[in-house]
Amino acid sequence: MPQGKPDTVPDDGLTTRQRRNRPLVVVHTGAMKGKSTAAFGLALRGWSAGLPVGVFQFVKSAKWRVGEEAAFVALGQSYERTGEGAPVAWHKMGEGWSWIQRAGTEQDHAADALEGWRQIQRDLAAERHGVYVLDEFTYPLKWGWVDVDEVVATLAARPGFQHVIITGRDAPAALVEAADLVVEMTKVKHPMDAGQKGQRGIEW
Repeated sequence: MPQGKPDTVPDDGLTTRQRRNRPLVVVHTGAMKGKSTAAFGLALRGWSAGLPVGVFQFVKSAKWRVGEEAAFVALGQSYERTGEGAPVAWHKMGEGWSWIQRAGTEQDHAADALEGWRQIQRDLAAERHGVYVLDEFTYPLKWGWVDVDEVVATLAARPGFQHVIITGRDAPAALVEAADLVVEMTKVKHPMDAGQKGQRGIEW
């Protein structure tokens, strides 16, 4: 894609402007860090363009304060004061769940994840946000807590102008196939290779 020009132009009857302004499904997957970071970068661009932002975190504890949350909450407050940018909504799905065991049974976590997805479906139907970040959403899909085919069908039928960005390792093949933009983060080098743990301002 030299100079931002597409390699091919499909014979779909759309003008260049119509094709350019289609809402996208974006997937950031792969084993390397940076998937959520890149998603929040896109959300920041959307906020600057006046698109309401909705963030849904699926496997991070409700007690875990991440830097992006503080920044986006501040941006939402700035919008309320000045009218510049757009509204911001930040949702955590229950207590969260990851490879770190947390309080509650697996059934509790599965129910929380499914209810989170139901909220996203309601918001999509209501055209509530212009940019959705479904952070770590590939995990409840991988574990069977949320049906992949239902997600693909819902995203394909979403009304209006709503970008959806999904992050997490091991994105299901059906989601990858349905997405408009897919990035796989691969590791070349990482500080942990030299024994350095994550640090504030980089990992959170």
